[in-house]
Amino acid sequence: MSAHQIFSDALLTDGAACPPGLTTWNQSDPERRFAVYRNNVIVSLIDALADSFPVTQELVGEEFFRAMARVFARAHPPRTPVLACYGELFPGFIEAFPPAASLAYLADVARLEMLRVQAFHAADAEALGVDRIAALLADETQLGECRFSLQPSLGMLRSGYAVASLWAAHQAQDCAAALGEVDPLTAETALVLRVGLEVEIFRISTGAACFIDQLLQGLAFGPAAEQGLAADAEFDLASTLGLLIQGGALCAVTTHRSTTS
Repeated sequence: MSAHQIFSDALLTDGAACPPGLTTWNQSDPERRFAVYRNNVIVSLIDALADSFPVTQELVGEEFFRAMARVFARAHPPRTPVLACYGELFPGFIEAFPPAASLAYLADVARLEMLRVQAFHAADAEALGVDRIAALLADETQLGECRFSLQPSLGMLRSGYAVASLWAAHQAQDCAAALGEVDPLTAETALVLRVGLEVEIFRISTGAACFIDQLLQGLAFGPAAEQGLAADAEFDLASTLGLLIQGGALCAVTTHRSTTS
């Protein structure tokens, strides 16, 4: 085992002995100094998770969340030095964490919050201009054949629980009252999109989710709309397209004539 691995294991294992060969500049006890360093590292990881998953923490309370996050941090140290992106594996960990089993929707709420983090840090892409979109809408034949590229920040989460409503309730001024109107066991699909500098979450229909998913897979607009309607007889194409346009989600289009971004 390498010296790096020995140091890393000791750093993430509570009560482990100080790695051999460590010294201090002021002749203080290396074991004691290493214990302080170990605690600071774990606390910084817990704080990073709390920043990325605020609603998840609110749902279980700070004490429970930090205890759960401590277990996770010891088992899953960061893979990169960018702590803002730490926690990609946290939702899956929550799903398998026995003490959290009574809140079946907790893992999906965490997945939604991770999508928010990823959307915030996603690459920029210029949205299609209003004039270009208007020209496409004016030519239904051409529109049906268009293949749209969507913003890198766009993400979707299909859940068996009311994840979008739960998240929105926690943003309300009267959180308790807002939560009282949410049935957590209602299935929802959430659309995540960075609009300007803010990451927005929208609750969308099954048909809208299917339509957007088909666009993401490169299907042309017409067939994608047909798939959305097949998945949901009440699919509202106009409102879904309006949401994508208003959010600047369409960033490039390919037609049989040209490619525009």
